Amino acid sequence: MSGELPVKAQCLPFQQIPHVTRLFLDYLSYTPSVRGMYPRSPIFSEWVKEEAQRVSYDAARRGKVSEILERQNRAWGASPKSLANIERLRRGALAAVTGQQVGLFGGPLFSIFKALTAVKLAEQATAAGVDCVPVFWLATEDHDLAEVNHVALLSEQGLPERFAVESHAFESNAVADAPVGAVKFGSEVEPVIERAARLLGNSEVTTWLRTAYHPGESLGSAFALLFARMFAEWGVILLDPTEKDFHDLAKPLFRAAIERASELDEALLARGKALEAAGYHQQVKVTSASTLLFEVKNGARTVVRRRNNGTNGANGGDFAVGEERISPEELLDRIEEAPEKFNPNVLLRPVVQDYLLPTLVYTGGAAEVAYFAQAAVVYEKLLGRVTPILPRFSATLLEAKPERILTRYQLGLPDVFPGPEKVREAIAARSLPSDLQARFSEAYASAEQSMAAVRESIGKLDSTLIEAADHARISMWNQINRLHRRASRAELLRNEVVTRHADALSHALFPHKALQEREVAGVSFAARYGPELLANLYRQIHPDCHDHQVIVV
Repeated sequence: MSGELPVKAQCLPFQQIPHVTRLFLDYLSYTPSVRGMYPRSPIFSEWVKEEAQRVSYDAARRGKVSEILERQNRAWGASPKSLANIERLRRGALAAVTGQQVGLFGGPLFSIFKALTAVKLAEQATAAGVDCVPVFWLATEDHDLAEVNHVALLSEQGLPERFAVESHAFESNAVADAPVGAVKFGSEVEPVIERAARLLGNSEVTTWLRTAYHPGESLGSAFALLFARMFAEWGVILLDPTEKDFHDLAKPLFRAAIERASELDEALLARGKALEAAGYHQQVKVTSASTLLFEVKNGARTVVRRRNNGTNGANGGDFAVGEERISPEELLDRIEEAPEKFNPNVLLRPVVQDYLLPTLVYTGGAAEVAYFAQAAVVYEKLLGRVTPILPRFSATLLEAKPERILTRYQLGLPDVFPGPEKVREAIAARSLPSDLQARFSEAYASAEQSMAAVRESIGKLDSTLIEAADHARISMWNQINRLHRRASRAELLRNEVVTRHADALSHALFPHKALQEREVAGVSFAARYGPELLANLYRQIHPDCHDHQVIVV
C-alpha cells in the first residue's frame, strides 16, 4: 500500500466502553470462570504453534474447497494475491477466518476491521512458522433482510445519513425470510447508489461501489465484488456458503444435527445453565425443542424443531418444519437429496465453517465471543476440537473537527458515552465564564477542605459523629454541583455554539448511543481518506492488545 496518513492512536480499556458484557470482559482477562468455555486465551502468540498441530483436515475436502473458492473469487475479480493465497490453502496452509452479514455498501466500519484483523493474524501465524491465509465468510444465508438493507454514510457535516434499499427495490423473487444471498437488486436500487456516490464524491472507493452495486446483483455478490477490490492487495479470500457444492460437503454435519439432535440440545442446555450459574448471559436462547438447522421452504428459511419438546426418546421422535410434521427418516432423506436447502443456525454455522476450512483461529466481536461460549459444546460433539476465537480490532476514528472540539473543551471519548444531553452539559460547564468556573472550583475545594477539618475534630469529640460529617460533606458537594449544573444549563440555553459542538461530537463518535464502528459505513472513511487508510489502520492492529483504540486520522 502506498501513502501514509499521520495516524495517532490512544488505547481505551473495554471496561470504559458502554454495554460491554461481563462475559466479554472476563474472556479478555481470561479469568478461571471462563476457561472451561474457551479452549485458548486471547493471547494469540502463546498458542499459535501448538494449536496448529491440532487442526485436522481431510485432504480431499481441502482440494474441493480450494476449487470452489478459486471459482468464486475469480468470478468476483479476485486479485493475484488472493488467488495465490487460495493456492497456498490448496497446498496445506491453515486459515485465519472472520465473517459478517453482507450489509449494504460493505456494512459498518467494523466489517473492515474484521477483514484487517484476519489478515494480521494470518501474517503473524505465518511469521511464527505456521503457513496461514485470511478468509472472510460472507453470511449470505442469514434471512433478516431488514438488518442488512441499510447503512449510514457520513454527510459533509459529519452526520450519519441513512441509506436503505427498501423491499420494493429488490426483484420480485424476494420473499419474507429468504436467505439474503438469494435476493437480487432491481432497477430501483440505482437512485440509492447514485445518491451515495454523490455524497462520497469522486474517489477510487466510489468507483468500486458503482461496479459492485447495480441491478442483478444480490447483497451477497455486491458485497463480495466490493471487498474483492477493497482488499485486493491484502489477499483476502472470500467465501459464499450458499454454493451448492459447499452444502454437499457439509452434508455429514447437517445429518448429525438431526441424528444427534437430543444429545446436542442437552449439551447446549447444560452449557446455558453453566453460563448463568457463573453470572453470564446466554447469547442464544436454547430450548428443549431446539435444533441447529433451518430448511428453505418456498424460498423462506424455516426453523426445524423437535416435537413435544424432544421427549420422544433419546435421539428419536418426530420433527416439525414450520407447521409440517416430519419423521427423522424423512428429514434425513431430504438432507441427503437436497442439502442446499438446509442452513445451519448461529450455533452450528461456525462448526460448519470450520469443517469446510482448516481454521486455525476465528476473529469476531463481543457477540461472537459469546456465541462461541455456547457453540463450543457443538464443536466438541461434532468436530472433537473447539476453534479458538480472538477479539477483532475495535476502534473509533477521530477526524479533525471532532478532535478540535474535544481538545477545546478538554474532553475524551468516554465523556461522549453518557449521551447527547450529558455531552451538552459537560461542554456548557466548560464554556462558563472563566471567573465563574474559578469560583466553582474554589467552592468545591473549600467545602472539601472545611469538612475534612470538621470531620477530624468531631471524630476526636465523638467517633459516632464521623458518619454524619461524611453525609454533610456529600450533601454540600451535591448542593454546589446542583448549582453548577443549573449554571451550565443556563449557558447552554444562551449559547447555541455549545449545542452544535455537543451534537457534532455525539453524531461523529457515539451515534445513536452506539460505537461509531457499529453505526457508520467503512466506505465513508475509505472514500474520504483513500485506500491507504486501510494500511494505516492495519499498522495499529496488535492481536495481543485488546483495548478499544481512538485513532486520529
